[in-house]
This record gives sequence, structure tokens and C-alpha cells, in this order.
Amino acid sequence: MTEAAELPQAPEAARTVFGDFYPEAVRYAELLADAGVKRGLIGPREVPRLWERHMLNCAVLSEVVPEGVSVCDVGSGAGLPGIPLALVRPDLKITLLEPLLRRTNFLQEVVELLGLDHVTVVRGRAEEVLGTLPPVHVVTARAVAPLDRLAGWGVPLLRPYGEMLALKGDTAEEELKSSRAALSKLGVVETSVLHVGEGLVDPLSTVVRVEVGESPGGVRFAAKRAKAARTSRSRRRR
Repeated sequence: MTEAAELPQAPEAARTVFGDFYPEAVRYAELLADAGVKRGLIGPREVPRLWERHMLNCAVLSEVVPEGVSVCDVGSGAGLPGIPLALVRPDLKITLLEPLLRRTNFLQEVVELLGLDHVTVVRGRAEEVLGTLPPVHVVTARAVAPLDRLAGWGVPLLRPYGEMLALKGDTAEEELKSSRAALSKLGVVETSVLHVGEGLVDPLSTVVRVEVGESPGGVRFAAKRAKAARTSRSRRRR
């Protein structure tokens, strides 16, 4: 029996969440269960709970993403939450940022196969693309790192008054509390813990929202961005 054969039938909630893109969502789940497992992007034990724990858990993040904004999914991995978000929100312009080649190859294949014209795959680390990737309205992340470290990567990629939305587990409140000093240094002005997916997922998805002021990343990253902008202008003049 293949890993793909172990993928359970999509729950009824999937039709509600993905709507017109339900067939594409099913195809993506099949790819995760087959190629995703074979390439080591997702554990075989996750296949039976792909829909509830991964697909729907990520897709309901759309409830708190503003309309028509730019999004960067940091450490996208196998495309979670970026691809489920892209399937339910064609109004967004999404960048899947991932440093590992085998993962970016998979992501590019998925994007092309599903016809996600509003999604771009970029290979690199957050700190490497700072200054070359245009600042975004929203940064998303899931199970990438502890909140303070995750914010250090994601917050500098935001435009002024943007926000980072991190899918977290039961320890979200504690993580947020212990990270407040680090977040403040990064220019964060507002934080909150949200629960999304009412009537669609059980348990609800927990999201830590981190909002920045006019200096995303704080003073150090503002200087780094300014230097990158000057270098870019200098190159264009040549």
C-alpha cells in the first residue's frame, strides 16, 4: 500500500473551506501524501491526519488575512500554510520562502501543477532576502521556530504597519509572554492570540498576531534595509 492510498477522504468541511478550489486542494493533499512523504517533506504518520491537522488547520488562517495584500510564507517547507492559504485566497500575492532546494523544487512543481499564478517560490533564508524581496503586508509561518526567533526572521520582511501571523499550539500565550522584550526591540507595537476556524476545525487553529509600527525589525534592520536600497539604486545606475 502506498502512502497516497492511506490518505483519508476529505471531510465535508474541506468543500466549505476550499470552495471552487476543492479539486486543487485534493490534488495537493495527494501530492503531500505521496511525493511529499517520499521526499521527506512530511512524515508518513501525518498522512492519516493531513486534512484536519494540516490542510484545514492552515486554510482557516485566511479568516484573519486582509484582502488583496502581499504575503510571505517564511520557512514554507512543504507549503504549509502558504499553499492552502493560496487555494482559498486568490486575491493575495503570496511568496513561498524556503532555503532548501528539494523543498523549493517540490513547491514549484505544486504551484505549476495547481495553476497558482498568484504564488511565487523563492529559495533563500529570510535574512538573505532582506532588501531584495519587496516588503510585504503579512508574514505567515507555522512550526518553524520559537516565537522570538521566528519574529527575528519574519518581522524585518514586513512593510511599516504590517503583521506577522504565526500558527502556534497550546503554548501560544506562554510563548508570547516570554518573547515580549525581544518583540519590542523588533519594532512590534501590538500582539494578540487569535482562534480561527469556528465550526470548521476542532480544535480551533491558534494564531499569534504580531503587529509592527513604522520600523519593522527595529533600528538595526532599518539601517540594513537602507543600505540594501542604496546598493540596489547604485547597481541600476551602472
